[in-house]
Amino acid sequence: MIRRTFRKSVRARAVRDPLFRVSLLESGLDALLAGDLPGFREGIRSYVNATLGFARLADRTGIPEKSLMRMLGPSGNPRAVHLATVIGAISQHEGVEITARITDPK
Repeated sequence: MIRRTFRKSVRARAVRDPLFRVSLLESGLDALLAGDLPGFREGIRSYVNATLGFARLADRTGIPEKSLMRMLGPSGNPRAVHLATVIGAISQHEGVEITARITDPK
């Protein structure tokens, strides 16, 4: 019950707050770039649940809904081609451009 209420609260905020939606997406992508695949899956799954949902993501990617759910689940192991497809579909849905930048660690 608490989890469902939390999920509804996150979805309600995502509907009304575009910056919150982008921060959900950004946290997942930051985790991916840091090599934290579980953090990526969790962040992107939260974004998908709060925004377009798995059925619409499946329509946009051509990847079956159940496969997306497994891929972004706690023990998922997505292939790079699927990661790129999902990230591309999400960025198009959100209307954002995703870029990576290399910086000097000094």
